[in-house]
Parts: sequence; C-alpha cells; structure tokens
Amino acid sequence: MTKKLMICLVVFGVLAVPAFAQKAEVFGGYQYTRLDGGWNGNGWNAAATMNLNHWFGLTGDFSGAYKSGLHLHTYTFGPTISHKEGPLNPFAHVLIGGGSASAAGASTNGFNMMAGGGLDMGSASHGLAFRLIQADWMMTRFSGFTDKNNMRVSTGLVVRF
Repeated sequence: MTKKLMICLVVFGVLAVPAFAQKAEVFGGYQYTRLDGGWNGNGWNAAATMNLNHWFGLTGDFSGAYKSGLHLHTYTFGPTISHKEGPLNPFAHVLIGGGSASAAGASTNGFNMMAGGGLDMGSASHGLAFRLIQADWMMTRFSGFTDKNNMRVSTGLVVRF
C-alpha cells in the first residue's frame, strides 16, 4: 500500500509541475506619464500577475510618477488577457483602483482606471522577458474633477515563475 501511494504521489507531482509552471509574473521598470494639461512625469511601474490559465490572469499594478514637486501614485487591479506562445507575447488589461496626488504639501486621493496593453519579448518557457512597451490610457478622478486624457508608457523586465 505504501509503495503504491508513493508511486501515485510521484506521478501526481510530476504531472502537476506543468500546471503550476509560469503561474506568476512580476514586472518592474521605468514609466513616462503624461497628464492632460501638459504635465509630464517620470518614475517607476511595478506589477504582479497571477495567471489562472495560459491566456487569463489577474494583475495588481502600482506606479509612481514625479516632476517638480508633484507626485502621482496609482494602485490598480484587474484582468489581463495574454498570448504566451513564441518569442513575442502581447497582452491587454483593464485596471481599476485608486491613486494619490500631492504637491506643495497638499495631497488628495481619488479614483484611477487604466486600459491598455503591451508586448513582452521572451519565450514563455524561460523565466525572464523584456517588456518592450506597455501603453495605457489613464482616467483619474481627484476632488470631483475627472481627467480622461492621460497616458502612461512603461518598459522594463518581467520575471516569470
């Protein structure tokens, strides 16, 4: 009985490895943000995606953009659709959450939404990829003012687990 149980556990373990491979990916890199009205900021962008299958995942995205005393931070979450076959891996996402903006000692929190996608270069079977581009349309709502003409562009490294 013990020998059969061990064989079953080993077989199950070997078969389960591909199901858990490439389940998560973490992105980190540079971002450029342009807000309606002419403000341009540089900063960082970080995201983690839990892939539920080979084409659908859930993403948490965090970013910060800075210029001349103005700081814009976002934290958004949502679904990501991707195609991970071959050396180029396109993806699209819709992310909803919040953000904070601060300038001259005053700050405000509000709503943030992004829709966009990008292109990663690197085989899905390898643990490392380069995000060639991620471009997002961004809507913000702070203190009752909605701004719909914003954009964010990012590039960096993707580590896949």
